[in-house]
Amino acid sequence: MARRCELTGKGVLMGNTVSHALNRHRRRFLPNLINVTLISEALQRPVKLRISAAALRSVEHRGGLDAFLVKQDDADLSPLALGIKKEVRAALAG
Repeated sequence: MARRCELTGKGVLMGNTVSHALNRHRRRFLPNLINVTLISEALQRPVKLRISAAALRSVEHRGGLDAFLVKQDDADLSPLALGIKKEVRAALAG
């Protein structure tokens, strides 16, 4: 399972741990991923996603999963989230 947020595309970053003596060694910065079940009002069903804590705050700030998906760029979304976005657009249009 990839360590990548399904809504924002936030993933693992690489960097250095630097000691007081300026010795460096490589390390990984992992995103704060959580498994959540969000309710889509347009689809009237729950959706299970693995998203970052920052993405969860953004979803709540934008007014729910449906509003977040409509505004989010397609390049950042996972294939699962793209499918949900397509279903939400169809439900809102018809």
